[in-house]
Amino acid sequence: MTGPIEPAGDGALASGGAGRLGRAAAAFGVLAAVYAGGIFWASDQPNPFPFVPSDLMSHDKLLHAGAYAGLALLLRLALAGTRLAGPAALAVAVAAASLYGVTDELHQRFVPNRQCDALDWLADTSGALVGAAVASAFLRRRGAAG
Repeated sequence: MTGPIEPAGDGALASGGAGRLGRAAAAFGVLAAVYAGGIFWASDQPNPFPFVPSDLMSHDKLLHAGAYAGLALLLRLALAGTRLAGPAALAVAVAAASLYGVTDELHQRFVPNRQCDALDWLADTSGALVGAAVASAFLRRRGAAG
């Protein structure tokens, strides 16, 4: 009898086994869902962070990019436990975060003192690309294929 079947994804080599890989990927998937919920909550508030200095809030494109970098990073790490590897997993993580950004911007149309802004979505997508790339680089450094 042979050993456990490992997924073809890029995390199998880094984690040392399919069971451990599956648990880590599931944990990152749950973290990504919770994180996305936090983004939704913040988007649903007319003034989500009243304690943040207005000078910082004036750089909202950087805040968008940072938030979506975190989301895509978590998504990319969750995808390490799938059959997607390397560039395909990176593209899926970026696309998923970017699509979530679209829904986030559309949702803000219905929130007082908020607006739907294509430049915010562009910042979301740019941040997602950076976050997913950082996660991919981390996985490669750990000895993964991807």
